[in-house]
Amino acid sequence: MKKKKLLGFVTLAAVAVLGLTACGGSKSSSSNSSTQTEDASKFVTKVKNSNKAIKGGTLDVAVVTDTQFKGMFSEAYFEDAYDDYFMKPAFESLFSMDDNFTITDEGVAKLKLDKEAKTATVTLQKGVKWSDGQELTADDVIYPYELIGNKDYTGVRYDDNFQNVVGMAEYHDGKASTISGIEKVDNYTVKITYKEMTPDMLQAGGAVNAYAIPKHVFQNIAIKDQDKSDAVRKNPVTFGPYVISKVTTGESVEYTPNKYYYKGTPKLDKIVFTSVPSASITEALKAKKYDMVYSMPTDTYTTYKDTDGYQMLGRQQLAYTYLGFKQGKWDSVKGEVVTDKNAKMSNKNLRQAMAYAIDNNAIGEKFYNGLRSNGTTLIPTIFKELHDSEIKGYTLDIKKAKKLLDEAGYKDTDKDGYREDANGKKLTINFASMSGGETAQPIADYYIQQWKKIGLRVELTTGRLLDFQSFYDKLKNDDPGIDVYQAAWGLSSAPSPAGLYSKSASYNYARYSTDESEKLLKAIDSKESFNSKTRKENYDAWQKYMYEQAVVVPTLYRNEVMPVNNRVKGFDWSYGDVKGFYGIELTSKTR
Repeated sequence: MKKKKLLGFVTLAAVAVLGLTACGGSKSSSSNSSTQTEDASKFVTKVKNSNKAIKGGTLDVAVVTDTQFKGMFSEAYFEDAYDDYFMKPAFESLFSMDDNFTITDEGVAKLKLDKEAKTATVTLQKGVKWSDGQELTADDVIYPYELIGNKDYTGVRYDDNFQNVVGMAEYHDGKASTISGIEKVDNYTVKITYKEMTPDMLQAGGAVNAYAIPKHVFQNIAIKDQDKSDAVRKNPVTFGPYVISKVTTGESVEYTPNKYYYKGTPKLDKIVFTSVPSASITEALKAKKYDMVYSMPTDTYTTYKDTDGYQMLGRQQLAYTYLGFKQGKWDSVKGEVVTDKNAKMSNKNLRQAMAYAIDNNAIGEKFYNGLRSNGTTLIPTIFKELHDSEIKGYTLDIKKAKKLLDEAGYKDTDKDGYREDANGKKLTINFASMSGGETAQPIADYYIQQWKKIGLRVELTTGRLLDFQSFYDKLKNDDPGIDVYQAAWGLSSAPSPAGLYSKSASYNYARYSTDESEKLLKAIDSKESFNSKTRKENYDAWQKYMYEQAVVVPTLYRNEVMPVNNRVKGFDWSYGDVKGFYGIELTSKTR
């Protein structure tokens, strides 16, 4: 199933906000910028190292974050990108994929779909073992469905894809003790029957659940208590190349080789992942403290790109930054979005005007050295076959923004420089954004300044930026102090947007749902979309609809950079790589 990841606003740059205020005309002037920008297409994803590998050694990896990671080491419970980084050496998907994110047969399991019978058959390799020596079996493939479908489950994975399994609703409601659509054929084979087949079933991380959970570990832990258990927080049992051996809460995680790994014993003696603040990572890199760095800030790229002893890998990121406009609340009893037609941000002209007030290309060039660019649709360009290139997105146009507000009746009736709402009442819009590095505040200030230019009074929620955990706690709980927010999604390799924007998606933080949006989302995931032409048409229709509604407005598409020390060998950062940390060796004892 799709694993959406919450991303933070991790930035650090000595860039003056004046560089952006200079772009505040009626049309974008970013093309006139003298800021040095990088050509992201020239990045490579594989390290170059032909030296002979040494035996063992310790790989030191930094994860840049300005907040403590939660430490939810479970595919069923983790929610943000930081925990996902810390899980990488120990966790592995059931399925492998190619560079187009299509499932291949090189993983732990093979997948066979029968569109007519509406079934997916998952067949495990025999002899694959968990890190405690127990064999990986069909029971471990079935258990995630039993866990996530249980009414006591405390995570966020129970979405449209799980509900698409025949018998899941009855199981979830307590009307059945088993899930009728899941059959254990034998110890290594599971057949799943669905209500409807969807093309995302062909994608890794898509509509067929892609992870196993050790049933022998979790079956004796009450489901309501699992997220706090040692099996999730301290010593998870996994089948990846390394196993978590030590957790220093919020600071670091150590890994040792998984002696039961099905491909053979990994080459390194130990891996250490450490959380590092954005303010100190560049100096740490120059001091050669780390071999690899995840979530490296791109806004300071020019300050570290030529660091001695490192190669700079880069790729297009499965992510986008966006503005969200709150439209309602989450009904936890019904498990669905409840949209309020009278919400403060319910006027489409108001939302579109706020989008037209921002120059995202200028932000991408001046703050991120050209490694981010204006987002145009909610299907980013990394999904090149499904992205609608005809939609140009919202670009800076102050004149158009003001006209939209005028037409909607937002006028400055008391002549104080700020518009009242359509009913003539004072309008104050509360804007939530995350802290992180030195540019988070200037960028938030720029947004507020631009909105002031079109006559809108916008203030920061709580009067300040919010740290990562506080921001998402408020967002998930529909804090009334948030009207508009800036956030980012880390996407799975399956493009279907239903997991983020359907009525039953808890991740639908804008709390927006209409009959039309549900209809368009269902078309995307329909059997008819197995036809590539129909699939493209359905994706385009949804992208156009969401662009026009402007409830969630993509602001930036992102490229990511990873510094890798020259002593690292065998690492491939491409999305289709099947070796992961198993393939890494070192060619020197020191950096």
